[in-house]
Amino acid sequence: MSNIQDKVVIITGASSGIGEATAKELAFKGAKLVLAARREDRLKKLQEEIRTNGGEAIYKVTDVTSRQQMEELAAYALKEFGKIDVLVNNAGIMPQAFLAENKVDEWDKMIDVNIKGVLYAIAGIVPSMRERKSGHVINLSSVAGHNIYPGGTVYCGTKFAVRAISEGLRQEEAMNGTNIRVTNISPGAVSSELLETTTDPAMKAGLDEFYKVAIDGDSIARAIAFAIEQPSDVGINELIIRPTVQVG
Repeated sequence: MSNIQDKVVIITGASSGIGEATAKELAFKGAKLVLAARREDRLKKLQEEIRTNGGEAIYKVTDVTSRQQMEELAAYALKEFGKIDVLVNNAGIMPQAFLAENKVDEWDKMIDVNIKGVLYAIAGIVPSMRERKSGHVINLSSVAGHNIYPGGTVYCGTKFAVRAISEGLRQEEAMNGTNIRVTNISPGAVSSELLETTTDPAMKAGLDEFYKVAIDGDSIARAIAFAIEQPSDVGINELIIRPTVQVG
């Protein structure tokens, strides 16, 4: 039996891309899923697909930039399943542009989703893990959280922050003996809707070319499953996953 069997897993950004792929992978391995995203039609379709294939899933329309909604998501999971074993902090956006373009609204949105959204999820969900002295937080950073490149400065900054948050949370929980594991996963080019959040035409064209080598979200989903499947005394702290041919 998989170590994932019957674990209650919250996935943010579950309506597409890595989040959707992860939901299907974990459902196949017997997890009980709580799907969270803003698009109810996508969530409902995913839930139906999982249930048709014999899996178990519920959903809640959630905006990760709302602290209240993240608290409500945690409460909903606890009400329906009685516990939360795993948080997959997946929601994120990637608008790209040079700083000189002054796309300040996009900067604000990236900070709200990519950083504050991660922190709101931790604030809402991790306390119940601490009470049970068991849990696993999986944060999705990016190769951009390791390498800075022109046009991605703010995005890189948000993903560096996710890595810092992940490592800080890991150390704090280890120090306090809560048995909460923390995994930071940094994908390279992965097929998803992230590219659609870039509004700068020249930058979008460059990204489209770069992402021709992209791998499927299933590749990241399998890595997430691998981290969860380890025995409780083993923490997979960080994974970087690129297409084999990706250089940067």
